[in-house]
Amino acid sequence: MVHVQRTFVVRKPRDVVVAYLRDFAHAEQWDPGTRKCVQSTPGTIGVGTEWHNESTLAGISTELTYRMVEDRADALKFEGTNKTATSVDDIRFVDVGDDSTEITYNAIITFNGIAKISDPIFKLVFERIGGKTVTAMTSTLEGL
Repeated sequence: MVHVQRTFVVRKPRDVVVAYLRDFAHAEQWDPGTRKCVQSTPGTIGVGTEWHNESTLAGISTELTYRMVEDRADALKFEGTNKTATSVDDIRFVDVGDDSTEITYNAIITFNGIAKISDPIFKLVFERIGGKTVTAMTSTLEGL
């Protein structure tokens, strides 16, 4: 299992931040690995909504189906799955100061079967991507 956590502050109110991040299709703008992310279930976004995500990490392309499993004003959680791995994006929000939000972003990736042997390598990859994600997410959210 790979677990990467980052905590950072963006200069936007929590309601704006949460409203934007609820739509996982926006990962195309803030996630350095995401190449394409499209909502695959019809209707309003909420618990149970799914997205088809295509990502490239360390030169390896993968596709996952993400599902929203938690949808609150202070927390969002998405679980992505394919035959090789399960990826959890757990995002927590706290109001700080005037019109700013502290974000704690946890990425937890569990590899299945023989892919488990790649944990140490992907730990390094995801640690590097974690910093890029903070930069991209901050820039994207503050640009709203």
